[in-house]
Amino acid sequence: MLKALTIFGFLGFGWADILDILMVSALIFFLIRSIRGDSTVLNIVLILIFLLILKGVVNALNMRMMTVLLNTLLDVGVLALIILFQPEIRHLLNRFAVRSGLTRRTGELFNRIMGIKEEKMDSRSAEELVEAVRAMSAEKTGALIVLQHKGSMEDYMNTGDRFEADINRRLIMNIFFKNSPLHDGAMIIVGDHIAAVRCQLPMTNRTDIPAHYGMRHRAAIGLTEDTDADVLVVSEETGKVSFVRGGEIKEVQDVKELRQIVGALMTKEGE
Repeated sequence: MLKALTIFGFLGFGWADILDILMVSALIFFLIRSIRGDSTVLNIVLILIFLLILKGVVNALNMRMMTVLLNTLLDVGVLALIILFQPEIRHLLNRFAVRSGLTRRTGELFNRIMGIKEEKMDSRSAEELVEAVRAMSAEKTGALIVLQHKGSMEDYMNTGDRFEADINRRLIMNIFFKNSPLHDGAMIIVGDHIAAVRCQLPMTNRTDIPAHYGMRHRAAIGLTEDTDADVLVVSEETGKVSFVRGGEIKEVQDVKELRQIVGALMTKEGE
């Protein structure tokens, strides 16, 4: 096996260099794919990539003053960017973890090590949830229901009110009734029980969302961009039901399709 390739007769190019380039290219590709549609985070990443490329060029050309300047700029600038854009960077890392499957795999590993069994929704709870969503859709009662999977929703539960109760159609409908003090915000369901209500969810920064989707839909997209949770949304204006996963919205056509979606989540086929 050749230890190195020679380019243009003078540039040594080893297999480690090829692997290095491929790994960097793959990292840049996955970063850009993970943050497409989010112009703020994309600009941060592109600026850092540009500075790193420029640093490589000035090092190769032995430009000492530019090297010192860029080293200082990168040392101070990266720290400043982390402080200034902490929410965007956290958003980027969360999205990368969710889309790459790291959230699900690390969650499974942690639960195994700690001996924690994942809570699952049973058939009775699934049917109660379906009937509640069907009834709210018919009455045009707005609702935002989060279904937790591997990733913990503790941070979002802390923004609302803890509410440990079995899943019950009448209870869900009463919570989201427009005159109820708990109807604003999201309900978070963990396994076969309601864990919290009136929770605040992060809004997406995307600008390509159709105008007919309201704040509930934007919050559902924002949460599913950052976590592996799924969200059911009932529109207050139209009564239409939407299922949101991974930042993508799917409109549910009828109760049969809704029952299939919830059933797939219950049996883990939806993961």
